[in-house]
Amino acid sequence: MERAVLIIAITCLVSGCKALEKSSTPAPHAFILYQAPKPGDKSLKVGIKDLIDVKDQITTSGSEYFVRRGKPAQEDAECLRHVRRKGVTIVGKNNLSEFAIGVSGCNDSFGTPLNPLDPKRVPGGSSSGSAEAVALGLADVSIGTDTAGSIRVPAACCGVAGLKTTYGRISIKGVYPISPTYLDTVGPMARDVKGLVQGMELLDPGFAGEYAQAKARKPVASKIRVGRLKVPGTDTAIEEAIDRQLAEQGFQVVPLGREFLLAWQRAQRDGNSVAAAASWITNKGLRYEKGVSIRARFAIWFGDLVFYNLFDDEPKRRHALARRAIWREILRLKLEEVDAIAVPVLKKEPPGKYALFVGLFEGRFFGIQNTVAVNYAGVPALALPVPLPDGHFPVTSVQFIGPPDSEAALLNIGRLFEKKLPRRPGSG
Repeated sequence: MERAVLIIAITCLVSGCKALEKSSTPAPHAFILYQAPKPGDKSLKVGIKDLIDVKDQITTSGSEYFVRRGKPAQEDAECLRHVRRKGVTIVGKNNLSEFAIGVSGCNDSFGTPLNPLDPKRVPGGSSSGSAEAVALGLADVSIGTDTAGSIRVPAACCGVAGLKTTYGRISIKGVYPISPTYLDTVGPMARDVKGLVQGMELLDPGFAGEYAQAKARKPVASKIRVGRLKVPGTDTAIEEAIDRQLAEQGFQVVPLGREFLLAWQRAQRDGNSVAAAASWITNKGLRYEKGVSIRARFAIWFGDLVFYNLFDDEPKRRHALARRAIWREILRLKLEEVDAIAVPVLKKEPPGKYALFVGLFEGRFFGIQNTVAVNYAGVPALALPVPLPDGHFPVTSVQFIGPPDSEAALLNIGRLFEKKLPRRPGSG
């Protein structure tokens, strides 16, 4: 294993300087394929992450390899079966991390989507173009995917809202897989809770009624108990910003103790291992193919190391699955005591972009997200921006975690929590 790590590090050092963006899509690189709406079009504008099949279009998965070798999809992905309706315009396929396995959101082939809050910082991945499109008003709703944080991380970096849905609630048939058996989900991104409700109604018709019922059950924040989890290594300013807004909006806040924190940290490690191994299983045949970037090769190779050290035999796989069941039960019991759990999406502000040491950078960024424990459990989580007045970056992001199929209740919590952010330059 040590030899393999050394080979990867040397490869990233030697090849990192070649991983400069070719910018083959127009700035700000939110889309791989974009069709501007007609003048005066008042319909709901929807962007689709280019990991999701759209009929008659090649699903690139953010890779030049599929541009060269892929074939147009014969039909829409199943999750889009209700999206094509009156009053909705699909404006294009959103840019993303290659094969959706990069946490920074950078893409060395199509150009990295620009962070609308600070172009020198990464946009977060893998649904980077989806977050940027809604932040800039190029789409009202983006349909993204989340395997280990791929909706919530870019939402946090770009100052928008994102909903990771319950595993299995929205079909992933016709979506390029990473971990279809355990982690992959489809969900909406938008500028606010109202937009997320519209997105969920597209993915799951009838959801608006479910949301109305949730609002009627818990009409005010004072009726909602929020378990507050604080993770070591998180910037104090981020924790304080979230605590301040919870208090100002009137939620009942219940501190969560060390025992739950330790279970959370274990689930983070296990979830990261499952995600990395899954990326190896899905993409190992592509690691030497022409058109695959060094950034993606590193992510695949890292999955190789994880797979052969943790999941290469049946007893190891059984232990991982056993711990998953234990974590689900711990989370279930805690969510009987509170309505939701609040924890920052990221421990730090989004880092700056780097052209060198791309693999090591992706690994470092992977360590500051608080998201994959949610995927490991299969439960939903809502990410919302929180003003960060004392930081170098203007916002941070909180995620509210709930029991399975509690998306409507989480969005009601979000409705009571969110504050209107200042309009960003260039937004629609």
